[in-house]
Amino acid sequence: MKIAAFFSGSGGLDLGFELAGHKVIWANEYDKTIWKTYESNHQSTILDRRSIIDINSEDVPDCEGIIGGPPCQSWSEAGALRGINDHRGQLFFDFIRMIRSKRPLFFLAENVSGMLASRNSEALNQIKQLFIDSGYKLSFKLLNASDYGVPQDRERVFFVGFRTDLNKTFEFPQAFESKLSLRDSIFDLKDNALAASGAKTIGNLCEVPNHEYLSGSFSTMFMSRNRVRSWDEQSFTIQAGGRHCPIHPQAPKMIRLGKDEHIFKPGEEHLYRRLTVREAARVQTYPDSFIFHYENVLDGYKMVGNSVPVKLAKVLAESIILQLK
Repeated sequence: MKIAAFFSGSGGLDLGFELAGHKVIWANEYDKTIWKTYESNHQSTILDRRSIIDINSEDVPDCEGIIGGPPCQSWSEAGALRGINDHRGQLFFDFIRMIRSKRPLFFLAENVSGMLASRNSEALNQIKQLFIDSGYKLSFKLLNASDYGVPQDRERVFFVGFRTDLNKTFEFPQAFESKLSLRDSIFDLKDNALAASGAKTIGNLCEVPNHEYLSGSFSTMFMSRNRVRSWDEQSFTIQAGGRHCPIHPQAPKMIRLGKDEHIFKPGEEHLYRRLTVREAARVQTYPDSFIFHYENVLDGYKMVGNSVPVKLAKVLAESIILQLK
């Protein structure tokens, strides 16, 4: 099916849909630090670089599906939880505007679990009703990516709608019977990581593309709890901020001194480093052939952390195809 994608970022969601057999013919991304990465990895997709608020529906080609992840900072549990009162939260309305105008067979939207916070309940109900009023049977669920072949605990909410005239309601796929671990995904990369000097990238010097990590100190907020998962566990959530990237599983679990206070195990401090951009991308189930382009390593972490895991996107996209058939 032909897909139009909004808020694409580097294109994890888009890639998952492509791998499932859809064709992303048009995409939209406003952040200029992402454009080179998107266009070099999605060469058959037209990229519109404008903000969605400046795009008329006539500018978007006819399509069978619309997908996207409207910006999540205003809903995030780590942020201010301003939700729909933040202009970024209001971009959800522009996403719905496109759906109402283009009338695709289906849509899929992804956002952070912070949308479920009690203070956001009224806004969330409003968004759900707008999807329904737009002529779609809505399915809504909180999913953990680790249940679908992703080696990471990552909870996100998904909205999927089938156009009402199809007389179908999307059923979310069942969780897989087994889970992948950090050992399954990044063990082979453990020996050849390079430390970036501050935030300046050295990615072109890496034997494996993007296999560099942000060096430097860790904030008191970061040190407030354990940030290490072992090889046989799933990763903590890969975040968009590189300074909060999980610690590599070669390190021992951090030692708790008191409430909101942890330290690295004495004598083994040298083992504590952040995951590299490539390791984080592996955890997000990007293939190594997907190259991230950036001048600042923090932009690399941002692109990876803001993505929908590719394998989760693929599972959902395959399920949409099967159910619409």
